[in-house]
Amino acid sequence: MERIGIYGGSFNPPHIGHIQAAQQAIRTLGLGKLLLIPAGIPPHKVMPGNTPTGEERLEMLRIAAVEETMEVCDIELKREGPSYTYETVEQLRLRFPDAELYLLMGTDMFLSFQTWKNPQRILDCVTLAVMYRGEKGESLKIAEKKAEMEGLGAKIVLVENKITAISSTQLRRLLAFGCSGAYLPQGVGDYIRERGLYDVGADWKGLSMEELEPIVIRLLNPNRVNHVLGCRDTAVELAKRWGADVKDAARAGLLHDITKALDGPLQLTLCDGYGKILSDFSRKYPKTLHALTGSLVAEHVFGENEAVVSAIASHTTGKADMTILEKIIYVADYMEPCRNFPGVEELRKLAFEDIDAALKLGLEMTLEHLKKQGNEVSPESRQALAWLKKQELTSS
Repeated sequence: MERIGIYGGSFNPPHIGHIQAAQQAIRTLGLGKLLLIPAGIPPHKVMPGNTPTGEERLEMLRIAAVEETMEVCDIELKREGPSYTYETVEQLRLRFPDAELYLLMGTDMFLSFQTWKNPQRILDCVTLAVMYRGEKGESLKIAEKKAEMEGLGAKIVLVENKITAISSTQLRRLLAFGCSGAYLPQGVGDYIRERGLYDVGADWKGLSMEELEPIVIRLLNPNRVNHVLGCRDTAVELAKRWGADVKDAARAGLLHDITKALDGPLQLTLCDGYGKILSDFSRKYPKTLHALTGSLVAEHVFGENEAVVSAIASHTTGKADMTILEKIIYVADYMEPCRNFPGVEELRKLAFEDIDAALKLGLEMTLEHLKKQGNEVSPESRQALAWLKKQELTSS
């Protein structure tokens, strides 16, 4: 009996992780054919505004699917309305009546499977092939769910999936920042660049604040938006209080976390893409790199001036000899209205009375927090504190 795999998704864009997962499934399950099916209208999420057409996503998938066993299928793009899986597998069951069908899915999809539309109709047609990565806490959840569903008659197989950790959402951000690393299958990057997809080649330099804000919001994690807007507004108020350039404060506040959504390995990818040589501390703690990568993106993608770029670069660690704008962005990031921790009200009050004292308090609280966590303190933070203490002695 022929074994056929079904691998659906938005593929927006298709990346190396998709292809590695497909290859792993083919080998593990002994598939004679694997159907790659881009969704027309995904029922479980809203496609972002800069999503290519269905035909463009289909073509990118054709370019990426180089193995003979892989076949790109437009069944969901041709169907009107939401791309419900139950309709797809029922159509494929009619098309391949004698085949054994395997529906590929990740662990998140598997754990939420019974919330899908008509899950039993899916189970009547296919065996679920769950692609798992063996992450901490994952195995127990999968085992429990598998036992529960098999008790109800479901057919389930597990497929260990050691793939490159990248999502299409993260890849879209990298593309917008001018760096896709090695995450695109051969030929797909050329197709994207030729058509200017995913903001590749967009001119974002010299934008007004009204033009800049929606672009920044699109590139942030949704749960980060209120913090960023709060930081911008706080920076403006502090700039008015301390005589800094209000426009620069607003732009630095808005852009300070522009790369925060990228995880540690992707921060390193962005640094490599910009040819930035990193310190040993930065390589050891890549999650701290968003200030550096944010400054690189602010400079090269958005064309911001030196004052804004420098303020973004030092907003997490501080540094010696900070300008008034650099102090403002550091403090605004720490005390904006969404922040809620012991001592924040004192910091907010101090920020409008003595910006240096507020900066010093913020640095001291950060160092204390890092020590409690058992993490190292960056050299820049130590240098910033030493500089502030020297300033105090000089003025006393």
